[in-house]
Amino acid sequence: MRVDAGLSKLLGLSRNAVATLAESGDVLLDGNPAGKSDRLVAGSWLEVTLPAAQQPLQVVAVPVEGLKILHQDDDIVVVDKPIGVAVHPSPGWEGPTVVGGLAAAGVRIATTGAAERQGVVHRLDAGTTGVMVVAKSEHAYSVLKRAFKERTVDKRYHAVVQGHPDPSRGTIDAPIDRHPRHDYKFAVVTGGKPSITHYETVEAFRAASLVDVKLETGRTHQIRVHFSAIKHPCVGDLTYGADPVLARKLAITRQWLHARSLSFEHPSGGWVTFESEYPDDLQHALDELRDQDR
Repeated sequence: MRVDAGLSKLLGLSRNAVATLAESGDVLLDGNPAGKSDRLVAGSWLEVTLPAAQQPLQVVAVPVEGLKILHQDDDIVVVDKPIGVAVHPSPGWEGPTVVGGLAAAGVRIATTGAAERQGVVHRLDAGTTGVMVVAKSEHAYSVLKRAFKERTVDKRYHAVVQGHPDPSRGTIDAPIDRHPRHDYKFAVVTGGKPSITHYETVEAFRAASLVDVKLETGRTHQIRVHFSAIKHPCVGDLTYGADPVLARKLAITRQWLHARSLSFEHPSGGWVTFESEYPDDLQHALDELRDQDR
């Protein structure tokens, strides 16, 4: 195993972070400076000097354009997340966040969890739009975290994928972990985390298909990775192999992926369901596909 891959697993750092440490001479292999691509051998002695701990990230109350509150009560707030918005602050992210937008709107959320993600019980990628829930009470945080962990939440996504999945209804069961060569990507990897995606074709076009997706697990980029692995990447998802020509024809600049609905047991009792309409760019691309078939 390479030094960057091995230390990434041992320390929980990204491979880029390990590479930076190696370039700075902060990684020693048997007493000698190690390069990121040097190979580890059983019995080797590694010494790593880590940088000083960073200050905890803080939530900044900044209004977020397009962030809609779909429902709010004493326990939860359900929002419709727009494109280009992260759920909470993270290293390197300087854009808007859901928790910052809620704070600016005067919504008080649970104080359980790390300072930058208090009240957050699940996440959506910054490039994925749609419905999500944030806990307002400590009771709700505990109940919802357990529900997501035990997979009793029904998360439904809609995606437009290239081509026509065969069968039109099925399950993708393939382990996911970080891409072996590109640290910013994920991939189907032997020995990765178990990952299961159920899908059903809702509408078929000449060039693509609209699919309803239910996640049994919730890995990072799971839908994007799984459909790319079966040669049907999300339209517009250039990171995972989508056709850029089709993306240009449909005037879409990100993956066609939307968190359509979310159903769960409300912390105060009763099954609830919340839905999100397609944003304008996704609806436009869908209309273009339909027009091309006429």
